[in-house]
Amino acid sequence: MDWDELMETLKKRLEEQKERHEGGSKWIGTGGTSPFGHGGHNPQGIRMGGKGGNKSAVKVWDQRAYRDYDDNLELGTRNIKVALRRLRKFAREGHELELDLPDTIRATAANAGWLDIKMIPERHNNVKVLLLMDVGGTMDEHIARVEELFSAVKSEFKHLEFYYFHNCVYDFVWKNNRRRFAEKFPTWDIIRKYNKDYKLVFVGDATMSPYEILQPGGSVEYNNEEAGAEWLQRLTHAYPKFAWINPEPQGVWQYRQSISIIQQLMGQRMFPLTLKGLEDAMRMLSK
Repeated sequence: MDWDELMETLKKRLEEQKERHEGGSKWIGTGGTSPFGHGGHNPQGIRMGGKGGNKSAVKVWDQRAYRDYDDNLELGTRNIKVALRRLRKFAREGHELELDLPDTIRATAANAGWLDIKMIPERHNNVKVLLLMDVGGTMDEHIARVEELFSAVKSEFKHLEFYYFHNCVYDFVWKNNRRRFAEKFPTWDIIRKYNKDYKLVFVGDATMSPYEILQPGGSVEYNNEEAGAEWLQRLTHAYPKFAWINPEPQGVWQYRQSISIIQQLMGQRMFPLTLKGLEDAMRMLSK
């Protein structure tokens, strides 16, 4: 039975059939070998409703409930690739070019030996990222997702510099958490070393006592001479393109005084660690 015959027969069955059928080889129903219905077997039938199994139907008619993709899902192993595409798009923006050797050879040969240079966009351009990551304390709840983000950033950005801090940035940061007091990097040295071409990205839950941000000596680890807010302002002044990525669910931000303070210091450039949040942050940093 070809397609036209199959559809014409279905039309007749719909006109003739007045009740539910199960089994058999003619009517629309379940089981049996009828070409119409579901739950039976016919290699050239039309599945109508029900759950498929043999994948042999030539046509499926079923009312299904689809839902929109949720771009507010927290990052995880299943959707990290989507986030990577967001990062990759940002990393490859720009106008840097590199020599396309194969196309140059082909074009030169076709041009009777006269050199015809062909250029293509560089695979990874010169976007520079300075990544500062909160570690320890309440951030322990977010280790898995921050690690995934960190891995993605390292794989996508050719010019990446990263350092750690705890709760708020003060007068020094570090690269090795086990040796954070033995191998300190003064924050002033960071500001002097990397120029304003770097995009500054903070990753942290901004969850702490407000005193840790606003008061000298507010750090939970040592007696900092200047308030964390002073250092955050110096950093954002040194790097005009900056953003703060927060792994805490956005719904709780309004209930955390420290998050509100950090948001103000960041000029509201705080984004959730979600697919949409990453995309919005990358778009803002690209401007």
